[in-house]
Amino acid sequence: MTVKTPIYLDFAATCPVDARVLEAMLPCFTENYGNAASRTHVFGWRAEEAVEAARREIATTINADPKEIAFTSGATESNNLAIKGVADYLADKGRHIITALTEHKAVLDPCKHLERRGYEVTYLPVGTDGLVTAEQVAAAMRPDTVLVSLMFANNETGVIQPIAAVGELCHQRKVLLHSDAVQAFGKVPIDVQEMGIDLMSISAHKIYGPKGVGALYVRRRRPRVRLAPQIHGGGHERGNRSGTLNVPGIVGFGEAARLARQSMVEESARILGIREHLRRRFIDEIPHSIVNGTLDAHLPGTLNISFAYVEGESLLMGLKDIAVSSGSACTSASLEPSYVLRAMGLNDELAHSSLRITIGRMTTLEEVDYVADRVKEQVERLREMSPLWEMVQDGIDLESIQWTPH
Repeated sequence: MTVKTPIYLDFAATCPVDARVLEAMLPCFTENYGNAASRTHVFGWRAEEAVEAARREIATTINADPKEIAFTSGATESNNLAIKGVADYLADKGRHIITALTEHKAVLDPCKHLERRGYEVTYLPVGTDGLVTAEQVAAAMRPDTVLVSLMFANNETGVIQPIAAVGELCHQRKVLLHSDAVQAFGKVPIDVQEMGIDLMSISAHKIYGPKGVGALYVRRRRPRVRLAPQIHGGGHERGNRSGTLNVPGIVGFGEAARLARQSMVEESARILGIREHLRRRFIDEIPHSIVNGTLDAHLPGTLNISFAYVEGESLLMGLKDIAVSSGSACTSASLEPSYVLRAMGLNDELAHSSLRITIGRMTTLEEVDYVADRVKEQVERLREMSPLWEMVQDGIDLESIQWTPH
């Protein structure tokens, strides 16, 4: 059977919109086009009803109250609102924040911004498995700590952090916990009550919804979380985020959340099966293949793998008909080795030789077999050209060599 190319295996970057999501959105452009804030006529009421229905779907997916969901333009805005909003509101209580070195730039950059404003941020290191421990968080806490921001699952490696343990600790210490759950939402079960999450950022386009719409979960009880808004205007979204609501996007987000929740168990099992098939082929057929991040706490569809003695960019160039990424999509314009992999202890060479492959709802076994064949072929071709590979084949330990500068 011939496989149709190009093949898309970059679902962690974005997903196509599910046809059922598009169908739900279409009437909002042409028939049900009211402004959800227009309270004086039926067009506004219908738009508001559609928004509230979507809010319920998203809340149900994470075991929250619909009133705890504030719509945003996406997870980058949600992260900024959570981190800066809490920092501003609690500035009198304390100015210390804890996060991890492997967070997304949409968490690290707001933290750096706050540092320029006189806040102190502790960046926790991760182990070679990509994990932060609750003990590390506890050790970093101070009397003036107001927020811990720890992602649910990493966008490059798929490693899932021990959020429930950190949530329990934060509640004991009366410190708020924010989690960037963009990669995990709709793919693995999330219960904000059980896990003790106080704020959580999510996005539609990672679960087959439209781009440009996201949400921030903001806990209302035990404790009631208050934020300083970052966008001022008409006081929309309970004062958290002003601006006319993106009704078609929100409706699509709600439908995408509903579909993800309904099919999560079987879809995750199917996707995990395909990922494991691909992983086994790489490990069995390509020597010196190294999976990055623990597989014990991991998203079903993400595989980050390094092929030693091969340069990642060259490998990507040889895979023109396959969409995979080297590092994260948001920072891939830079040729720096992935800061996430560096934080996990990989040297520059191994970090540079990594591919992030993410499997999605439409991926087939035939496609990943095609990919395994192509990657194997390209890795072998590039290694043939590498003098280092020749030395490894001859049994020389490269670590022991003293390289002399010209």
